[in-house]
Amino acid sequence: MHVTETTNEQFNSRSSLSQSNNSISAERTAQKRPNILLIVSDDHGVDMLGCYGNPVVRTPNLDALAADGTRFTNAFCASPTCSPSRSAILTGLQSHHNGMYGLQHDTHNFQSFDSVQSLPKLLAKADYRTARIGKYHLAPESVYKFQNVFSDGTANDPESIGRSVYEMAEQTREFVAAPDENPFFLYFAPDDPHRSNTYYPDGSPSFQSYPDPNPFGNRTEGYPNIKEVTYDPEEVIVPDFLPDTPSSRAELAEYYQSISRLDQGIGRLIEILKETGQYENTLIIYTTDHGPPFPGAKTTLYEPGIHIPCIVRSPNRKNPGSIQTSMISGVDTTPTLLDAAGVLDDTFQFDGQSYLPGVDGSSYDDQNEIYASHSMHEITMYYPIRMVRTKKFKLIHNLSTEQSFPLALDLWQSPTWISSQKNGSSIYGKRTIEAYMRRPEYELYDLSVDPDELVNLVQSDEHQSVFEELHDKLITHRVSSSDPWLEKSEQYD
Repeated sequence: MHVTETTNEQFNSRSSLSQSNNSISAERTAQKRPNILLIVSDDHGVDMLGCYGNPVVRTPNLDALAADGTRFTNAFCASPTCSPSRSAILTGLQSHHNGMYGLQHDTHNFQSFDSVQSLPKLLAKADYRTARIGKYHLAPESVYKFQNVFSDGTANDPESIGRSVYEMAEQTREFVAAPDENPFFLYFAPDDPHRSNTYYPDGSPSFQSYPDPNPFGNRTEGYPNIKEVTYDPEEVIVPDFLPDTPSSRAELAEYYQSISRLDQGIGRLIEILKETGQYENTLIIYTTDHGPPFPGAKTTLYEPGIHIPCIVRSPNRKNPGSIQTSMISGVDTTPTLLDAAGVLDDTFQFDGQSYLPGVDGSSYDDQNEIYASHSMHEITMYYPIRMVRTKKFKLIHNLSTEQSFPLALDLWQSPTWISSQKNGSSIYGKRTIEAYMRRPEYELYDLSVDPDELVNLVQSDEHQSVFEELHDKLITHRVSSSDPWLEKSEQYD
């Protein structure tokens, strides 16, 4: 690894959720409630941090946060695409439940139902000061309303402050340090390490860079107060779901660099919390929207697409450096943070549940399965998928097997994918390209012996009881979460 130091000066239930509209009385809140800092990065793979076992990528600040908190090893996103995942994080509802079926921006134009109650609005009713900075990618603003907005949060804008995470941190200083009796909720959402885009003359986005790797927001002039960390493509770790090619390695090197820049900005944000005397009373969650921006991960419900990092540092922690193996999901974020604020009760109806009892590494009555949902990414990328996962098995239900799997713009324009096509290879990572593009209705995997999800057990006689159990669980969940796609399920009656 080569390190270059060039410092510049520079977060639908149309009826049940509406019950939550009643104001939350001050009497129900604790005397000293924690501040809440929710950091949601963009497309950060779980195996791309030092504290999650990667010996190459440099993430000293996130590693330090994990050492002072709890690292969840079985955290999963609720949806493997941006706006749907972020909507699940900030509502506690699956994206098919809150209405955010696909991307919010431009012609895609998806938005949540007007009746949905989001985390920032619920915390504001509990007298929290709320603010956001960085990527937003949600609608309507009346649902996802923050009292303070420090940046527009335009999706994938190459000029967005979301690429300059150190500057993002500095812009929040006054809000964090404000001498106010009320605690704060800050939603901090960098663009890193998402692929960077340019624009065609007609204004449409492009991620084209082949044969050069996508820069992932890296630029020759660098960013204010960032020591750029660059990586040798020969030294990066190629995950099993990717082909080990020069193009993949070159892209991973750029991806790592973007992650190291992200890490430095988060380090500065934590420094500001300490400098302003807010660190000890702040509950911090670091997570991401979904897996890395490569074919085989993002927009799929395979492990690389849904398995994500989640680091939680709570005030008055008793077991710093804990590892929590309980399964959690993005839809658990809102109930967890409302629980931390002391305002979670039975009037709230979520698809997720609070994992607050486990944030200090303690054993608790965790959930036996988690669920994930994907309907589409861009408006033309219709490919609904539903999934249930236990610690041992995963069942995926593909609802439109008559068509091939559609790749997102930033994926099919990636040099990693283009090079594999130009090489004429029939294999991509450990999966055939045909298997990746054409999928059966059901996929059942035993993750304990098949972590790469290559052996479909749907036709296995000895696994029929497992299939039936998980199928029933998935249907039950889809009913309870008001899934509009239920009528496409042939076995539903």
